[in-house]
Amino acid sequence: MHIDVIRTEEEWAEMAAEWNKLLDNSITNVPFLRHEYLTAWWQHRGGGEWPVSELFILTGRDSDNNLLGIAPLFLSKNHAGDPALMLLGSIEISDFLDVIVKEGDLETFLDEILVYLAGPESPKWDYLDWYNLFETSSTLPALEKLSGKHNLHFQQERIQPAPYITLPTDFDEYLATLEKRYRHELRRKMRQASGYFIPVQWYVVEDEDNLEAEVDDFIEMMREEKEKDAFLTEEMVAQIHAIAKAAYKGGWLNLFFLKVGKEKAAGYFNFDFNDHVWVYNSCLARKFSQLSPGIALLGFILQDSIEKGRKEFDLMRGDEDYKYHLGGKDRFVVRATVRKASPR
Repeated sequence: MHIDVIRTEEEWAEMAAEWNKLLDNSITNVPFLRHEYLTAWWQHRGGGEWPVSELFILTGRDSDNNLLGIAPLFLSKNHAGDPALMLLGSIEISDFLDVIVKEGDLETFLDEILVYLAGPESPKWDYLDWYNLFETSSTLPALEKLSGKHNLHFQQERIQPAPYITLPTDFDEYLATLEKRYRHELRRKMRQASGYFIPVQWYVVEDEDNLEAEVDDFIEMMREEKEKDAFLTEEMVAQIHAIAKAAYKGGWLNLFFLKVGKEKAAGYFNFDFNDHVWVYNSCLARKFSQLSPGIALLGFILQDSIEKGRKEFDLMRGDEDYKYHLGGKDRFVVRATVRKASPR
């Protein structure tokens, strides 16, 4: 296996088809590693999170030039100010990241990467600083093993939970898995919305011509939460639009709204990818809070996902109570760092 470096957006764009093809069979197949997602992320550097950064994607190919591995990296200073190679998508808005490689090629690929990064063509770096890997990722034990081989220091730390729901084939069967009080509460809120004196309906955005306006509406409702309003800088708003467009064109955007009469009351910005539903963000109009439109809409989306045969409902990073009330089970994401024995 030989290692090549992608340092320009033009070179990267040419890889789109083979990138996503490899991802389909990779150890971690998540929407945040899709070519269209990461190029949208790079366009705005994660909503301005990494204004000073350089593209540094490492690829591994065999003697016939078949793509075997991708380390989607960029070079920047990490939050401690050290020169670091980070995973594209880091840190705040991409819930799950990893290298892109089949299980059988993983150790060889990582070994070749570490050899390359110790060589004369490597840029200046002190750390591999990789956030948001699943705690179960095969990358972690392989990287730990190879760090010892190359006289590097490996460290792993748990960052936060990322609850998920394994979906059964029937909505009533799903409801039966919930604690009694939460099952009754979800049913009550869904019935209340369905029987409200003003007509309530939910829909998913399908028309590309309306996408920008619908995302604008979503963002305006997000601003009703003080914390989200502070998050929504001009650059972050542009980032959200870019991700929405990329996911729509990729065929895996599910932008849901619940309307009360003619007014939007709640929304979910989800990804429908690889038989999983990924709950990326949400918004709520406070004036309709007595209707609990957010939980009601989430119930309708869960029901719709089960009817469509989706296998998993990922509630993403964070330990908010509602995730566990809906039956979420914890898994965790971690940060892995590889440090040179004597940082430069």
